[in-house]
Order: sequence, then C-alpha cells, then structure tokens
Amino acid sequence: MRKLFPLFLLLIFTVKVQAQNNEASLVSPLINQYQADETMLNRKYSLKRSEEYFKRMERFYATWQKQLKALPFNKLTVNERVDYLLLKRDILSDAAVLQQNYADFKTSIFTLPFANTLLDFEAKRRIGQQQDGKTAQQQFEQLQASIRKTAKAVENNELAVNPVQAFWAQQTINQYLTVFTEAYKFYDGYDPQFTKATKSVYPEVVDALKDYAAVLGKIAKPANVQDDGSGIIGNPIGRNALLSNLKDEMIAYTPEQIEAIAMREFAWCDAEMLKASQQMGFGNDWKKALEKVKTDYPELGKQPELVYELANEAINFVEKNKLIAIPAMAKEGWRMRMLSPQEQLFAPFFLGGESVLIAYPTEDMSEEAKMMTLRGNNRHFSRAVVFHELIPGHNLQYFMQSRYKPYRKVFSTPFWTEGWSLYWEMLLWDQNFPKSPEDKIGMLFWRMHRCARIIFSMNYHLGKWTPKQCIDFLVDRVGFERANAEAEVRRSFTGGYGPLYQIGYMLGGLQFRALHKELVQSGKMTNIQFHDRILRENNMPVEMVRALLTNQQLPENFSTRWKFAGNIK
Repeated sequence: MRKLFPLFLLLIFTVKVQAQNNEASLVSPLINQYQADETMLNRKYSLKRSEEYFKRMERFYATWQKQLKALPFNKLTVNERVDYLLLKRDILSDAAVLQQNYADFKTSIFTLPFANTLLDFEAKRRIGQQQDGKTAQQQFEQLQASIRKTAKAVENNELAVNPVQAFWAQQTINQYLTVFTEAYKFYDGYDPQFTKATKSVYPEVVDALKDYAAVLGKIAKPANVQDDGSGIIGNPIGRNALLSNLKDEMIAYTPEQIEAIAMREFAWCDAEMLKASQQMGFGNDWKKALEKVKTDYPELGKQPELVYELANEAINFVEKNKLIAIPAMAKEGWRMRMLSPQEQLFAPFFLGGESVLIAYPTEDMSEEAKMMTLRGNNRHFSRAVVFHELIPGHNLQYFMQSRYKPYRKVFSTPFWTEGWSLYWEMLLWDQNFPKSPEDKIGMLFWRMHRCARIIFSMNYHLGKWTPKQCIDFLVDRVGFERANAEAEVRRSFTGGYGPLYQIGYMLGGLQFRALHKELVQSGKMTNIQFHDRILRENNMPVEMVRALLTNQQLPENFSTRWKFAGNIK
C-alpha cells in the first residue's frame, strides 16, 4: 500500500494537469482581437511617424487598458490569469514604445519641415478624395523646392543635425517616399486631369527625397558609436534599457548578476573541458583537444547525409529514454536546405525551425573561408547542434506551436524558444548522450558559446566592450574560428535580433532546468508529461510556464521574482 500511494498521487496530479491543459481561456479572444486591431490600424495609418498616427495609437492603447481592467480578474482561472498578465504586459510595453517613438519624433521632426504636404496628400488619398491637378502641381513644385532647400541647409551645416537625428530622418524619408509613391499611383492614369498636371513634377519630388536621404546617410548612425575597425555598427542600449527589457521578459536579475551566472556556468564548462581533454590525451591543453575535434569533418558533399544520420540518432535517443513523446507527423515533416555564402556571413553554423539550414562550403568561397566553415561544422559540433535545431529542439517547438494554443505565439520570447533547445543540450548531457570525449567537447563548445554570448552581450550593451572585443573574446575564450566569431557578433548586433536574444539561450535553459528539478526530479511529473505540457502551453516567459505547471494563483499586480539560478550577489 505504501508503494501504491506515490503512484496514486502522480495519477491525481496527471489528471489535474490534463484538465488544465485542455482548459479554454476567456482571455484568448481578446488576445486575438488586440493583435488584429493593432495590425489593422498599422495598415490603415501607413505613415507611422506623424502626429495623426501617434495620437490614434495613444487612444488605442488607452482603450485596451480600460477594457482589460474591466475583466473580473479574481474570477479568472490560473490559465486565464496567465493570458491576462501577458496581454497586459504587451499593451503596456507597446504603449511605452509608442511614447518613446513619439518623443523621438518631437525632437527630430525639425529635419522634415516639408512633411505636412506629404501627410496631407496621403490623407486625401486614404479617403479617395479627388485632387485638383493644378493645385497638386503647385504643391509638388513647392514640396521639391522645400526638400532641396532643407538638404542644402543640412549639407552646409546651416541646419544642425546630429548622427542619430540624421538616421531617424533618413528612415522617415524612406517611409514617406514609399507612401507618397503608392498614393500617387492611386491617382496616376485613373484621373486624367491629375495625371496630366503632375506627370513631370512627380519624379522631381521623388528625386529630391532620394537626394536628401543620401545627404542624411553621410552623417547618419543608429547610435553615437564609432566603428572600431570591425565594420559592425550596432546600438548599445545601456543599463536602464536592459533592466526594462529584463522586466518585460520576467527575469528577476540585474545585468551584473546575469554576467555572474554566466561566469559560474563557464567555470563548470572549463572543468568538464579539461576532463575531456585529458581523456583525449592532451592534458590540460583543451585548445589542442578542440583543434583535434575541429579536424573531424565529413568530406565535401557528405554533410547533409551526416545531418540526416544525427537527426535520427537524437530522435531515437530521446524516445528510447522516454524523455518526450514525438508525434509521427513531426518526425516525418522536417526538411533541410543549404545556407548560401551570403547567409553564412550572419549564420556560420546551423539554423533551424521547419527546416534545418546547413552551413557548409561552396565552390565560390575562398580556400580560407571553406576551411573555417568545415572546421566550424565538424562532426562533433554538428552532433550537438542538429537536435537543438530539429527534434526535440526548434522543429518540434514550431510543430507543436501551430497545433496547441496558437494564440500564444504572439508572446514569443527567446527565453522559451532558445532556452528550450539549450535545456535539451543540458538534459542530454545528463543522460549520457555524448559517446566519446570528442562528443563532449562538441557539446561543451556550444555551452561555452552560450555563456560567452551573455558576457559579450552584457558588456557591449553596457558600453564596456566594442564589437572587436566581443570577437576576440569568442576566439580566445571559446575557440571560435575568427570568421565564425565575426559572423556571430555581426548577427548579434546587426542581424535584427533584440538586445536580450543572445542571453535567452543560457538563461532560458537554466529556467527550464530549474523547473525540471522542481517537478520531474521531485516525482510530481514524468519527463514525457513535463515536456509535453510545456509544448502544449506554447511560447511565453518561462516564469509563466512555471505558474501554469505549478497551478499558481497569480495576483493582478504580479511582478517577476523567480530566482531560478539561485541568489546571486
């Protein structure tokens, strides 16, 4: 009887979990409506840098805050409270971004004294109002003259514009140019009197806008930063912005504490790397062991076959060890393609999702570039990353996201997306997935890489390091090929990723690992139940996943507090 009691408790917990997992949410229609309404307004008001747009969106966010506040929060279920808090966070965050953009608009609109003419033309087009050809001709002539006068004033330093304002103005002109062109085509050829009167002057306005954008481009920079010789010009956001972003991601640590966590994890990697190096006969010279591992790459043309082999090896391993249940359609559906040389400038290794994207040499690469690509995508590095990108990593995530609570995809965060795949690197290490010291070094290289991403990202955004220092750190501390390190840093700071994206891997992985300890190692859930529930709840900050899995009754004024990595000084 004593042995049966824990099984009985597990059964009760499982039934409760399944019931919650299938629970509908009162808030989910509001999430869909909010996204649809916001998207519609952004389509309607195509000039995003205008007084009209800012005022309309201010009303929109204020209305939604009132609408959400009217819900009976105390009567909401755990599932609904999570949706409520995430929607509330997004509305407040979107409203804050709007206010920051509005402030930038107010301080930089002086660079576009001719803007009202463009705005008026677009506003009339929006409601289909016929525009008198001769009046439009006069307005266009005055417009192009005003644009050229402004451009000349900037060029001669008669109008003082700093690099950040110039960057803003250049972006805005490009936006205005797109909208102006579309608005003109709305009338051109359809209204003869308009077409005849404006046909010759319209191209002059377009050329004037392009010329002014070129003038601004000579002094424009996204931030007050200098090129350190790497050619990588990013936008370090500073400590206050980091703290704000961390709050939105529900991470209860400061940038300094996060770097301390990375250093702690790095120390573990160092110790394990030395063990593997010694097993390979290189003593404490782990870089020599790493060098040996890098030479074990398949011959040209063989990498896709290796990827297929490694993908199936990982699937068989997780199923054999009863770690996760993989739908048959997911195993059938994944694909592969090769990354182009241009793509490899930003992604020197594998990428993944619906397909696994393979980085490998092409005929038109230099011999040096070919060798760096071969070495950086050797058998043991690849063995550690294929399952990260495919199954049970990103491919399985995307498969499940499309099928279970897809409305939550709007809450997407790298701490869930990348953290999940990194967590599997940790779990498979613990499950003895690496078969040799070379395999261990392959896995450790990537985990050191995730630690390094935190360290160089924090130091860059705090203004302590330049991109070149970040590149050198990856080469010296992790053992990157230099070209791969340059691509990694370029991707991190100019590849369109958010400032917290690169820290999401390790921190998200640690969050999932802490949750696994809390629920699986304690015997409350099996591995399969735990992993299936996470995927079925879809993408969100991991602290919200924890709230769902532990059935927390979150308060309306919830603020993040989970110290998943322990107390850090």
